Amino acid sequence: MTLPETMSAVVLTGHGGLDRLEWREDLPLPRPQAGEVLIRLGASAVNNTDVNTRTGWYSKAVRGDTGAAATKGYDGASDADGAWSGALSFPRIQGADCCGVIVAVGACVDAARLGERVLVRPMHQPEGGAADALVTFGSERDGGFAQFTTIDSDHALRINSPLSDTELASFPCAFSTAEGMIQRANLGAERVLITGASGGVGSAAVQLAKRRGAHVTATTSPAKMEALKALGADVTLGRDDPLQAQAFDVVLDLVGGPRWPALLEALTNHGRYVTSGAIAGPIVELDLRTLYLKDLLLIGSTRQDPRVFTDLIRYIEAGEIRPVVAKTYPLHELRAAQEAFLDKSHLGKIAIDIAG
Repeated sequence: MTLPETMSAVVLTGHGGLDRLEWREDLPLPRPQAGEVLIRLGASAVNNTDVNTRTGWYSKAVRGDTGAAATKGYDGASDADGAWSGALSFPRIQGADCCGVIVAVGACVDAARLGERVLVRPMHQPEGGAADALVTFGSERDGGFAQFTTIDSDHALRINSPLSDTELASFPCAFSTAEGMIQRANLGAERVLITGASGGVGSAAVQLAKRRGAHVTATTSPAKMEALKALGADVTLGRDDPLQAQAFDVVLDLVGGPRWPALLEALTNHGRYVTSGAIAGPIVELDLRTLYLKDLLLIGSTRQDPRVFTDLIRYIEAGEIRPVVAKTYPLHELRAAQEAFLDKSHLGKIAIDIAG
């Protein structure tokens, strides 16, 4: 195919409010370097990390919940640590999710890959980087809120599925985060509590935990309880409902905030707590007696073994998990899509249609 010289995209011009998202139609088309592929995107999706990076919520200067200034940004956020990995260079094309087709390859990449439909691994260790170095698609490098993007060939994984681009784009970030948490916890046919279960990661965790034979309890609002049961939740609780002590072997927590101590009390002795988010606030109170007298294991989950994403591709192709897309917006309406995301009235993902 003949490739254009320029493309359209939404760029983040700095940390702050929704006004920092700028629609552009004149960006140079990225060129795949050695070992990379060029992807024409069909769809992307909105994630908490997109909003948190835009607002600078990851800055240690911010102590509030993720929604407190999600529209206008946090005045106290520092550019030095406004992204989860520290400082970003701007402008940056965000978007951790990507479904598309390979349309060009760089040197050292087999031309047979042209035309492959792919999902992009959202998080990976850079070639030659330190053991703990990490690159997130749409954060440390340009991501999926654009017509075209580049990525290392190894991180563009072929997908064979009848699902649409918008449906497939709902999987990468949320489901890999949830599967990463589950693999870190080594979850089996046990009792698991999932907080924030109606969001992208939470609803993914419900499906993935049920796939492993777990008995799933999900916290959510009353309006979303039946939908979560349809996804596989055995029990649903309101966000403020009391939790039974010693009731769960594993807690998968995306919420944090003031109810955090109750989550530890709800764990059995030798229970495992895993977190990959703190939408209700990152600063919590820990009674060390609860931790050591119950022999608890506390696990933070960001970095993922490469197998997490290849496993996810396998689950999708086998039809073992399904997409949950609440609404779809065109790329140029990304601001409106983020406003809908922040309203939290949906279940699952807000998709971004790029090809349409």
